[in-house]
Amino acid sequence: MSEPVTMQTILKRFADPSHLDPRRRQVCRHLQTCRTAALGGQLLQCDECNGQQRWYHSCRDRHCPQCQGRASYQWAEWQQAQLLPVHYYHLVFTLPHELNGWVALHPEVIYDLLFKATWGTLNRFGHDPKRLGGQIGMSAVLHTWGQYLTRHVHLHCLVPGGALDEQGQWHATRSNYLFPVRALSRHFRGRMVSALRRAATHGELHRVTRPGEVNAVLDRLMAKDWVVYTKDCLNYKGTVVKYLARYTHRIAITNARLVNVDHRRVTFRVKAYRDHNRKKTVTLDGPTFVQRFLLHVLPKGLMRVRHYGFLANRCRREKLARIRQILAAMPPSSDAPTPAAKEHPCPHCETGRLIVVAVLVPGRHIWVPPG
Repeated sequence: MSEPVTMQTILKRFADPSHLDPRRRQVCRHLQTCRTAALGGQLLQCDECNGQQRWYHSCRDRHCPQCQGRASYQWAEWQQAQLLPVHYYHLVFTLPHELNGWVALHPEVIYDLLFKATWGTLNRFGHDPKRLGGQIGMSAVLHTWGQYLTRHVHLHCLVPGGALDEQGQWHATRSNYLFPVRALSRHFRGRMVSALRRAATHGELHRVTRPGEVNAVLDRLMAKDWVVYTKDCLNYKGTVVKYLARYTHRIAITNARLVNVDHRRVTFRVKAYRDHNRKKTVTLDGPTFVQRFLLHVLPKGLMRVRHYGFLANRCRREKLARIRQILAAMPPSSDAPTPAAKEHPCPHCETGRLIVVAVLVPGRHIWVPPG
């Protein structure tokens, strides 16, 4: 029987640890050992037919495409419970590809500035008395990839359609685009370029060493339009939450998009947005595919999901309750719903229940009684 096509298979075959930095070596090690004997596991036995199954532990690495499904599900359920009965808007703020080289050199700096520039832009428009005149809320998820796994840094934002002013009054939006896209784009461009100039002045972009590169690149970027997308998602805000949840605990590509792997190449599915969303397959040589996948490994400790305004962690509960009171809406039944615990039926007889009879100690490769 052929080996399944997974990122784990591809990394085992093509990843060369000697060519990777410590962070990427760590991620590759986690993904290669996920749900294998190296991490330990449990031996389960059916209480009816005595059939046995081995279940190995997952790596729980946030870059892993084959685990963390429960964490993604819980995040989506929690986010759904926070949704207000108002219009929602899906916005995407994209960094120009001219900054990709700087992202490779200083990812933690550029990603952090992207979050700050995006929130600074929306917050400024929200407080404008000619627009909403109050504090808005934003949940944002960082994506760094495109369909072909090349670097494409953008921020997906979900924004409730309204603002809470200082007097505790709610100002609802009246348009299908939240704020004018062209104005958002120009303000975002100016704020991000200014932040990059300050970062360079303070030595935070010290790996950009070519003389005059900072000013030359930023001057060119100020002369071009930046891409900002916005859409009213009144009828599919739950769908947007589920879309964002798919990549809160994993990156770049799922195993379902992998088609084939041989001793030299990897084939995977893409959706060609520039070709009327036509679905097709792309084939890359193995090392190139791995290199593209590893472009999207995040710096250790960097938060990919952030909440701002009245959705910020420090004030969310209080302000959402106030907004719901104003809107005369019922609060959610729970702040963090979790799925009910499931019993595991036996796949052999389909009537019995699997019970843990032994555990595999990581690194020892021996089964011992539980407890």
